[in-house]
Amino acid sequence: MKNNTMLGAGLAVLGLIAGLLCLYFLADTYNAVIHTHFADGAWEESNTVRVVYAVLGWWGTAAGALCVPVLWGFLNKQDWAWFWGAVAGTILLLAGFFPMIPAADSGLPTPTMWVFLLAALVWFGMLLVGGVNRNVIILTFIAGLAFVLTFIDGVAPISKFQTTFQAPEAFAPNANTFWNGIYIILQQINWWGAAAWAIFIFAAFKRVSWTIPVGLFAASLSMIGGYPLGIHHVIEAGRFSMFLPAPLMSTGLFVYLLLPSTRKWVVG
Repeated sequence: MKNNTMLGAGLAVLGLIAGLLCLYFLADTYNAVIHTHFADGAWEESNTVRVVYAVLGWWGTAAGALCVPVLWGFLNKQDWAWFWGAVAGTILLLAGFFPMIPAADSGLPTPTMWVFLLAALVWFGMLLVGGVNRNVIILTFIAGLAFVLTFIDGVAPISKFQTTFQAPEAFAPNANTFWNGIYIILQQINWWGAAAWAIFIFAAFKRVSWTIPVGLFAASLSMIGGYPLGIHHVIEAGRFSMFLPAPLMSTGLFVYLLLPSTRKWVVG
């Protein structure tokens, strides 16, 4: 499959279709998910969907548009086409996956599953066309999980910030508003961590010299952003927190990236 430009062109078309479906499905379900959450009394979740669906709609649609020059690149046998197709696939995986969570929580259909499935075909297919090393594919797939989970860790604090800020006790003279501040700061730290994981994935495709440093940065952001939220939620709720998978996976990747043997094959 390596250097198969016709396969690459077909994958680019699938990526474009996935981007257009992302636009359609998110626009079509946007208000339904918002109003269902609001009707259930989860007004903070409703507000979170207002923000996150829009962001993912922007990114997913843009990733679909990116597949147009990728298609041109394959038709003209350009060496860079597979890489940018993989970039588009990475973004579309996130744009297709996350919206399924609030939709499912609302008892509504999850049509962006089709975006996710098409994106998975595009992602793996582009790496095969690019001749990416099998070990790199495995590593970047695991890093992709950390990418998605870290992004999710940046979504939940949006709701947490609203409920802690709105709680009457937050305005009491001796109230502890520390966690309200933590939520608003770590929200972006986690999204920056997700962005750093995406950059690590793209760097690993090319096996550039700064691949491992950016991976260590991504893992550090995910751990700093995830562990405080996860540990606090465990203490607060008395059960395992879904804030923890992202920093736990990032910790494993952090240790792995520090191994001398990893450097030898990651950067060639």
